[in-house]
Amino acid sequence: MPYIASIGTYLPCWGTPQRRVVGEDEDAITLAVEAGRAALGSGAPVEYVVLVSRDLPLVESSNAAVLLAGLGLDPELEVTERLGGAPATLDALSSARPRTLIIGVDIEPAGAAAALTADRGLQVRTSARVARSLPVRTRNATGIVHDYGDPRLLRERGYLASLAAAWVDTPVAVAGVEHGLATTLAAGASAPLPTMGASAGLFALASMAESETTGILVGVEQASLSGIAVANGRTEIHRREPAAQVLTERIFVPGSDIPISLAAYERAFDAKVRWEAGKHAGSDELDFPPRYHIGADGALSTDYELVPLPRTGTVYTEVTVHIPVPGLKTPYSLVIVELDGVGVRALVKVTGAEPGAVDIGERGRLVLRRVAVRSGVPDYGYAFEPDSTSESGDKADTEAA
Repeated sequence: MPYIASIGTYLPCWGTPQRRVVGEDEDAITLAVEAGRAALGSGAPVEYVVLVSRDLPLVESSNAAVLLAGLGLDPELEVTERLGGAPATLDALSSARPRTLIIGVDIEPAGAAAALTADRGLQVRTSARVARSLPVRTRNATGIVHDYGDPRLLRERGYLASLAAAWVDTPVAVAGVEHGLATTLAAGASAPLPTMGASAGLFALASMAESETTGILVGVEQASLSGIAVANGRTEIHRREPAAQVLTERIFVPGSDIPISLAAYERAFDAKVRWEAGKHAGSDELDFPPRYHIGADGALSTDYELVPLPRTGTVYTEVTVHIPVPGLKTPYSLVIVELDGVGVRALVKVTGAEPGAVDIGERGRLVLRRVAVRSGVPDYGYAFEPDSTSESGDKADTEAA
């Protein structure tokens, strides 16, 4: 029987209060990192990671390296990537070993949530699992979606038939469907959920924990169903849910794509994605990006260690680019950030705020974002998110009993 030590949620700042959309520099991995880092705010150890989504950026490769780097976890940890929706995430949760980080991610509507299991906390256990075939909506290998478009069939032979086959009590919360339908399937009024896919069940679990609600939580997707029984217990809730902003249109000038050099990508990966600086033996200075040193005797020093950099800082200077740049949406803002306590300044783009909205002296945090897609490969780095964005709507961390 798994125990949940903490739950973290993340919503992009763009869209409406009812439906969030990803920014141009966000994808399933950046959303997963935000939710995962929120859940890890408890400081509990992690030994396994499970990522559930239907929108994984890399299908024929692995997303594990970027995910672990962004989370700041050991690159040798076991990572399982699952293709699925709400039932798949609840299945992963109910069968997880202690010290497992389970992350569910959705792109439309956008949001991510993560739960960290432990030896004590909020108790959950498997209550139902039904696997039936009713492929109302399909997506092939090239990404083409076909929707059969029969909501009555989906309701009568999908959700309702699976609930009847599950032989469970009336659930107190249902994830994976629109709020109006969820209220008819559940007992009593349930909180609206921002997503309907892999993360929906974890958002529902966070709401149940906050309201101290126990009972059956069900995740459905077409005709598949998974249910967990939520009992009493204490868990931490960490929400990163800034207030919604309208994503404004920007100018895009087509241009030649910059091809990727996989050799350079691999060489810079750890320092760039793990947000680390180089430190040479006998020196207290940090180099970002890491680089070789030439000693007083003219000898070249190539041996340095990578050390983590702070993820908070202050804007030292800023500029907003208005002239259209081929391949980039314009305008956009760049800042040089003075990182806290290490004497390092970094040049990064601004995210989560309108161009020109960030001023010198503003505080913020460094967040993993997709900086480009080159030769079909997503390239990740860090961007500056001002505190004014997160403070405008972040819900305070809570501890649910």
